[in-house]
Amino acid sequence: MTNQEYDSPWKEAIENYFQEFLEFFFPLAAQGINWQRGYNFLDKELQQIAPDAEIGRRYVDKLVQVWQNDGSEKWVLIHIEVQSYEESNFAERMFIYHYRLFDRYNRSIASFAILGDERLNWKPNTYSHELWGCKLTFEFPIVKLLEFQQRWAELEASNNPFATVVMAHLKAKATYQNDPERKQWKLYLTKRLYERGYRRPEIINLFRFIDWVMQLPPELEIGFRKEISQYEEEKTMRYVTSIERLAKQEAIEEGLQEGLQQGLQQGLIGAIELGLELKFGSEGLQLLSEISQIQNLEVLEAIKTKIKTANNPGEIQQIYQ
Repeated sequence: MTNQEYDSPWKEAIENYFQEFLEFFFPLAAQGINWQRGYNFLDKELQQIAPDAEIGRRYVDKLVQVWQNDGSEKWVLIHIEVQSYEESNFAERMFIYHYRLFDRYNRSIASFAILGDERLNWKPNTYSHELWGCKLTFEFPIVKLLEFQQRWAELEASNNPFATVVMAHLKAKATYQNDPERKQWKLYLTKRLYERGYRRPEIINLFRFIDWVMQLPPELEIGFRKEISQYEEEKTMRYVTSIERLAKQEAIEEGLQEGLQQGLQQGLIGAIELGLELKFGSEGLQLLSEISQIQNLEVLEAIKTKIKTANNPGEIQQIYQ
């Protein structure tokens, strides 16, 4: 698994267990929040001020609106970044996001970073610059996941979901080139979900994280599934293996949807071809090689409609170019 592939499971875990995330990593912030007021994820707003924070790009960035627990009824912002690899300008980027957010919202902002890289001494928690006596220093709290290797007993004893997240992350990194060992840790961490007494939703959510970051080659994955299935039978709790059936159902539904999309696309292109030939002859058909590559059904509908009023093929070409 590449560093970027750790992003999606971390994003999902934070969204599912935001309060537990802060309680585990940043307890001071958790104590200062009025959880009864709830919280709002502002990912779209973050993308507007920091386009490189877009989901699916290089970073896991979360922006959350929370209310302070001091009786002021004042809302503030929390910016979270999970960084799975070393980056030379990381602290500077954290500062840039911080001041852009402040400039837009004029609200207090807490910036937090989770560092999931593999170098223990990389701890970028300060950005500063100075010119002719003018100095700026920006400091923000960081959590170094590697340091939890020395706190494994603490992770084992914790019921916080992020204890499992950290263990899975660390063992996924540690077993990057050792699939048999990874399988054993994947079995151990999955069974631990039952042994810690988690409810069904927590077991399913946390297994999704484990399964996401601790991917196995097919032959070992089959063995893993068999062992977990047997274990669930002994526990009379089919939670994890039910995910496999759900995944198959989702795959079938996705295939049906894709087939429907292709059918509509082909039907529209056929109608466009006939319209172009009837109205513009061979000149109109010259556009067909370009139009047949278009998958957006709304664009194809617009082309089909435009044929009725277009004076020449160029007017149609303008729709998709």
